[in-house]
Amino acid sequence: MSVLFPESLESLELKLTDGLASVEAMLRAEIASDYELADITARHLVEAGGKRFRPLLVLLAAEFGDSSAPGVVPSAVVVELTHLATLYHDDVMDEATVRRGAQSANARWGNSVAILSGDFLFARSSKILADLGPEAVRVQAQTFERLVIGQLMETVGPKDGEDAVKHHIQVLADKTGSLIAAAGRYGAMMSGVSAELTNVIAEFGEAIGIAFQLSDDLLDIESNVSGKTPGTDLREGVKTLPALLALADPSLDARLRDLLSRPLPDDDEHAEALAALRVHPAMGAARGVLGEWTAKSISCLDQLPDGDAKEALRTLCDSVANRAI
Repeated sequence: MSVLFPESLESLELKLTDGLASVEAMLRAEIASDYELADITARHLVEAGGKRFRPLLVLLAAEFGDSSAPGVVPSAVVVELTHLATLYHDDVMDEATVRRGAQSANARWGNSVAILSGDFLFARSSKILADLGPEAVRVQAQTFERLVIGQLMETVGPKDGEDAVKHHIQVLADKTGSLIAAAGRYGAMMSGVSAELTNVIAEFGEAIGIAFQLSDDLLDIESNVSGKTPGTDLREGVKTLPALLALADPSLDARLRDLLSRPLPDDDEHAEALAALRVHPAMGAARGVLGEWTAKSISCLDQLPDGDAKEALRTLCDSVANRAI
């Protein structure tokens, strides 16, 4: 996501731009390989672009300590490599054909090459971590475990009798929030921030990560500017927060319950479900849940010292909250 910082943060924004340029240069250097196929496939998603949101959070977190510390940029590269690696694997599991406006690696080279390309990026991130110390390695291991558990939970779905909404939030926390939390933790750790404030920054990262994904749930239903066709998840039978909240309503119309309970390849049924869900009270309830997680991220910021970095993070919260309005 792009963040529009106020003019009062211009000097910080310029500093962050320089920092991200350093991250980009190291990122491209670290994925280079003498083996041509590995070199090509590893560069595939890097060159497709991306928001570099996680590295940005590393740099912002480092502003609460010594932002010039030598481990800051390498740790930002670690989180981006990890993120990119998960995208290769996700696209295989989702049978996706497009990623960041380009043909997905699995569609271009096949599943095996895509999986191995993700593994290659995990290996390169681990090599960088080896120079950042055992605590950095521990953070990565804990984060990677959560990424895997989140994917398993999403694949299997909620257990019988389990609250589907709580299950969905936990999937978002593990699949998305955990790595964004790690980004904040790395930036704070590497810049010498106290353990107490490091935990607060990590907690902020997880909360804003969950909020961001919840705003995606809303955008999938109602937005015409999200960069993807509205109702994509609905068509594929993926139950995001609005659908889950609607299905939890015992008075839900039987026809809409049926439509929300299965994939909708038929255009007419898809349009019917999309129109009905857009006016259902579940949309308002979903916005309320998004507001709760945005408020949680802001409450974390209230515990941080005042300054430009804190204001930049607050701007980030506003961007997440407003993108789904």
